[in-house]
Amino acid sequence: MKIVILAGGSGTRLWPLSRRSFPKQFLKLQSDKSLLQLTAERFLGVVKPEDIAVITNKDYEFHVRSALPWLKHVILEPVGRNTAPAIALAISYCTEKMGCAEDEAMFVSPSDHIIEPVDTFSSYVKLSDQVTKSGYIVTFGIKPDRPETGYGYIKADMRAQAIAERKAYKVEDFVEKPDLETARRYVADGSYYWNSGMFAFTFGTMKEELSRYAGQIRRMLGLGFHEMIERFAEMPSISIDYAVMEKTKIVAVIPAELFWNDIGSWDSLFDMSGAEERARESRHNVIEIDSEDTIVVGDRRLVATVGLKDCVIVDTDDALLVAKRGSGQKVKAIIERLTASGRKEAFEHVTTQRPWGNFTNLLEADGYKVKKIVVNPGQRLSLQYHRRRSEHWTVVKGTAKITVIENVETYRENEMVYIPVLAKHRVENCESVPLELIEVQYGDYLGEDDIVRLEDEYGRVS
Repeated sequence: MKIVILAGGSGTRLWPLSRRSFPKQFLKLQSDKSLLQLTAERFLGVVKPEDIAVITNKDYEFHVRSALPWLKHVILEPVGRNTAPAIALAISYCTEKMGCAEDEAMFVSPSDHIIEPVDTFSSYVKLSDQVTKSGYIVTFGIKPDRPETGYGYIKADMRAQAIAERKAYKVEDFVEKPDLETARRYVADGSYYWNSGMFAFTFGTMKEELSRYAGQIRRMLGLGFHEMIERFAEMPSISIDYAVMEKTKIVAVIPAELFWNDIGSWDSLFDMSGAEERARESRHNVIEIDSEDTIVVGDRRLVATVGLKDCVIVDTDDALLVAKRGSGQKVKAIIERLTASGRKEAFEHVTTQRPWGNFTNLLEADGYKVKKIVVNPGQRLSLQYHRRRSEHWTVVKGTAKITVIENVETYRENEMVYIPVLAKHRVENCESVPLELIEVQYGDYLGEDDIVRLEDEYGRVS
């Protein structure tokens, strides 16, 4: 069995903590490990590390490799085309690069869900491998414990003969997110399960079903991996649910009795058992007076609440969210409004992660910008130049090896270097501690896209 983890999503419903530049799969919400790390480690009890692949995009590649340094297989989508093309690309990669046969199974998992206990989950994954050998596409259904309107549902055909020792059932129907009254009926019925977004199938079975229901994707899959990459933008943007799962006649559901949470909103995060207590224990900069069932995320500055009830407060460097619990699904509307007005808060943080470290925007005004740059030990920025800005670098911590045009010198704390417009330059940290610089930019355009990379350790040459 091969495991494919989908890690290209933007996680906008957890704004402002999750944004396109650093989405929720890379956040550490439950422990000192990110959701992606927890997801990958769940499968290590089932398969070997070399049998796990992550599919993402180039912007997130270094986040993936940083989180999972042992990972051998990273598949990069040229553009986002939803889950059906992503899965087809993964099938092509596994076939050509990992030597998978038609009768081998692939298990597809999102990267940003919380699932417990891990041992029980592993047993369900092994069961799914067994069921795929009978020619089924397998999906995991989560037994609902409440009438949830934020999830799609799967209706199991409990009247038909069960599969695999009565541990799986044929799927009678996929149902969209219901209203509250309908959700109550589903829970009372007992044959409806939450759609977890996890699937398993053999490579041959999925190819046959793509031929039957998604011909354009199947034809692309027949081109081979490299040509598929080159023509990936021609693929339709469609989910695997719409492309195949809701049409095929060979879907089986495994009713999984697990704690499962897709963290699709702030509400779902704090519905987790113990999440509220953990949040309170981790906060050192929050004062609550006469406030009940109110969660505050963020401890960079003092947050005080008085007389609040059933609220979610998420505080970041440049954006503050205050919402009534139960309205978390509407956060997406904030992103849409910010995006329409061109606000950068919709997609980037004040601190931006890079393969070599990070930078933080401290101040920006007409004609100048001030940043703090942190270069990790042993890392260096690309050799680059800017067309429309000059820069002053001041070393505030550590030792920097700096190239400006052909001149290479070492700079220490409280020393400064000037970089003219169009001058090629680079900074390198040769020490064992982080290097910190203050960068002051001057120019008529200060966007991050005014970077021409000549050499780069991370494959980002312009």
